[in-house]
Amino acid sequence: MTLIPFHDRDGVIWFNGELLPWREAKVHVLSHALHYASAVFEGERVYGGEVFKLTEHSERLAHSARVMGMELPYSVAEIDQAIRDTVAALGIKDGYVRPVAWRGSEMMGISAQVCKINLAIAVWPWPSYFSPEARLKGIRLMTSKWRRPAPDTAPTDTKAAGLYMICTLSKHEAEAEGYDDALMLDYRGQVADATGANIFLVKDGVIHTPTPDCFLDGITRRTVIDLARARGWVVVERAIMPEELADAEEVFLTGTAAEVTPVGQIDDYRYTPGEVSKTLWEDYDNLVNRRPVGSLPEAAAG
Repeated sequence: MTLIPFHDRDGVIWFNGELLPWREAKVHVLSHALHYASAVFEGERVYGGEVFKLTEHSERLAHSARVMGMELPYSVAEIDQAIRDTVAALGIKDGYVRPVAWRGSEMMGISAQVCKINLAIAVWPWPSYFSPEARLKGIRLMTSKWRRPAPDTAPTDTKAAGLYMICTLSKHEAEAEGYDDALMLDYRGQVADATGANIFLVKDGVIHTPTPDCFLDGITRRTVIDLARARGWVVVERAIMPEELADAEEVFLTGTAAEVTPVGQIDDYRYTPGEVSKTLWEDYDNLVNRRPVGSLPEAAAG
């Protein structure tokens, strides 16, 4: 498969208030964000031409920026509209949205008080994060040696760029060993999440998920919890230790990119995607595609 580099594509990118030709949306090599990770971003999905939970994502972007000491020069409503305009300009029906805000090149050094806060929005077609074959049988995870940091050492409730360095390291190591992704533990040794998705365990018909006190409380995570409770399933948010993975009947991930993805293996533990994982996968797919939740897509129903 030939990869098309992201800097060399057709189309437009919304950049500080205007739609620029894709190849002209550039930043300087001395931008503060490149050297000191002073950047925040979002990941959003387009389904049928509409962005799922658009305002929640824009609100989280603004929150992440504030925590990082960056006041965005646009309101949440203006960001929402800019995203809609970009999706429409590109004619994207099913795709991925990447808003990103960063400090520019006006100052170089730790201090960046006068750096301009920039905002860009890119949209492109996007298939499943994991292959359909991998999702059907359950993806394979390997526990990472890197840990999610404590909330008093990093802005752990944000999508700050610097927090994802350990995710890249962990995913690269897992892929080099033949796995699809990595399981992240936190600074206490408790189960946290995957590199870009939250994790759920099913035990005795009850759904368990780690309390998001040092990692991102995903928008998809909250959506799937609501879907599960609407079906009458009990969802418990609590501390989960790695040894509890041995007793899980099902494991699945949730995320904007991952959607609902069953897990088939974590290290030496193996799982079979079951009723809970498959039902929530279908419910989430119906919800984002604006079909009645609880009904199967026509292809599956037939």
